[in-house]
Order: sequence, then C-alpha cells, then structure tokens
Amino acid sequence: MENQRDYYEVLGVNRNDDIGTIKKAYRKLAMKFHPDRNPDNPEAEAKFKEASEAYSVLSDEQQRATYDRYGHAGLRGAGQQPGFSNTDEIFSHFSDLFGDLFGFGGGGRGRRRSAGGARAGADLQYRLGIEFLEAIGGTQKEIDVPRAVGCQPCQGSGAKPGSSAVTCETCGGVGEVIQAQMFLRIRTTCPTCSGKGKTIRTPCTTCRGSGRNRESVKLSVNVPPGVHSGQQLRLTGRGDEGDSGAPAGDLYVMLQVNEHEFFQREGDDIYCTIPISYPQACLGGKVPVPTVDGDEELEIGKGTPSGKVFTLRGKGAPRLGRDSRGDQHVQVVVDVPKKLSSEQEDLVRKLANLQNEPVGEKGFLREFWDRLTHTSANQAVD
Repeated sequence: MENQRDYYEVLGVNRNDDIGTIKKAYRKLAMKFHPDRNPDNPEAEAKFKEASEAYSVLSDEQQRATYDRYGHAGLRGAGQQPGFSNTDEIFSHFSDLFGDLFGFGGGGRGRRRSAGGARAGADLQYRLGIEFLEAIGGTQKEIDVPRAVGCQPCQGSGAKPGSSAVTCETCGGVGEVIQAQMFLRIRTTCPTCSGKGKTIRTPCTTCRGSGRNRESVKLSVNVPPGVHSGQQLRLTGRGDEGDSGAPAGDLYVMLQVNEHEFFQREGDDIYCTIPISYPQACLGGKVPVPTVDGDEELEIGKGTPSGKVFTLRGKGAPRLGRDSRGDQHVQVVVDVPKKLSSEQEDLVRKLANLQNEPVGEKGFLREFWDRLTHTSANQAVD
C-alpha cells in the first residue's frame, strides 16, 4: 500500500507505550468507527480497518519488533500480511475484544456471526529449522503440517451420510438463549448446540460428529533472505479449517536458524576469524576470506598485529525488506605452528638473533615478565 500511515500514528500512541495502552487506544477507535455505529459510511469503515490492522501488528510481540526495525516493508519481507480483506475477518481475529466492547456479545456484527454457530478454524504454529546460509540467502521448504480438514464422508456436516442435523430444541435454531436475572436479560451462546442452531442425532462414524478430521498436509514455505531465529512467517488460511461458511485459521511458522561452524551473526553483520602466518603479518599480502557469497581477497598490510579486525562492506546479511546488506568483520590471528622442520627452526633462530631476542627456555616473554616483576619490586621498596 502506497503512503501507508505509521501504525503508532494511526492509534495515537507512542513507540514505547505498553500493550495495555495500545489496546486501550484501539478500543476507543473501534468504538468510534465501528460499522454498526456508522452504517453506510465508507470513510468510517476504512478508518476502522486501518486501526484494526495497526492493532494486529502492535499487539503481536514478534510483528511489532519487525515493524519497529524495518517498517511496513519489513513485514511484507517476512511474509506477514497484517491487512484485512473485510470487516468480518476483523471480527474473527478480535472477537474477544469486540465482546468486551459491546457487552455479552450483543449489539455487534461479531454477535450476528456467532448466531449461526460457524466457528473459524484455529491458528496453528510450526517450528521450522533452517541452516545459517539458508537464512542469509532465503530458501523454500516443504513441510508436513497436521491440520483439521473437512470430513469427506459427511462433507463437513458431522452427520452420518444419509442423515442431517436437526434444529436445536433448546434455542429453536437461533444459536443463543436469553437468561433473565432480575431486570437484566443476558444473551448467551446456546449450551446444547454451542451456537450452531442445529444438533446431530446420528453422528458420522468417521469424524464422530465433529465434521473435521486431522490430516497431514504438505505445504510450501518461502523463507525471505535475511531472517533471524525467532521470527515467524504467517500463512493465511493454512491453519485448521473452520466450520462450513467460516474462515480457516492461519499457520505461523516459527523459524529456528542453526549455528554455523565458521560464521557468527549479530544483527545484519557477520563475524569470522581467519589465521594468517607470521610472514604475512610482517610483510603483508592478499589472503582469501570466505563470505556468505563465496571467497573474497583481503589485503593485509605490513606489520598487521594479531587480532586486528578488517571490515568487508556490504558482505553481511541482507536487511529484511530493504535493498541493502550488513558488513562482514574479519579478525586475523597469527597462526603459530606447533611443529617446525629443522630448516624452519634455523630460520626462526636466525631472525631471533638479528632482533637480539633470546629464545629457548628463557625467551622474550620470560625476560619481559622478569623485568616487569623486578621493576614492581623496586617501586614497592621505594
């Protein structure tokens, strides 16, 4: 959506406000722009949808973190689609909240939806493990998800084939009953038919009257480049199927990125350590450095100390939802060989003699420590 307003601005809250403040702000706007309070008012309905979309993101910890960091583009890049196609979908997501707004589920569009007893499908969650480099470059995964689907023998009715559901005798097919308490009349869901308005006398033997069976379904998941562990992808309508006429739930794929044996990642930057030889540290040269995109040449200057960090710009992880990347930080460490040939040992001793550095049992570091200890003792006496 072009020129999409900031979600915090839509709700009139600050970026550091807690969920309680955000919920309170949304309740106020929902009361003001609710379609039942503004019939035939497209502008009010648009504002109602806009506020509901903002609340759906800011009330979800993961989506809010993504939005705070990357904005609207980040949500789209993570496969999250917070928008709603119609107001019925909004009521499906926030039915508990609208029940609070209008009291006992009465007086609102949400109540009229439940009067027919059609229940939306439940949301599901699936944990997906991916490799480090798959998270960097993006990937596509095939997963098997156990989800509730409509029973084929009874076509989702729950009744034995050849029979049908009958009108509920308790509520007369309305799906609700009215309880009188002194001067109060409270409308509640019918306890006999659970709001469906119908009951099943002869249940289907396959689904036992539920109208749904649990089956394993193969789904394809597109993982965008640059994702992190803990982020989740939302697959709309891929959760449990709902009752006839009701929407299916959503599937939330929680990502778990495996560690890499060479690369480490912090944010969008990548870190690694490579060994260099003593001659390379002294004289400089070009050394190959692995990156997530392949090998790169790194120029080592003369006299490079062990532990120095070089930065390869733009060689890190893609920034989710943006056309840019982090950096790769390369630490070089002088590799000291554990074994030397006779010729190599002779060359090292010649170098030590040229630099007047004693080697062997009492080497440079030992003499340095002795001098340091001696100096500290003299200072203590003084």
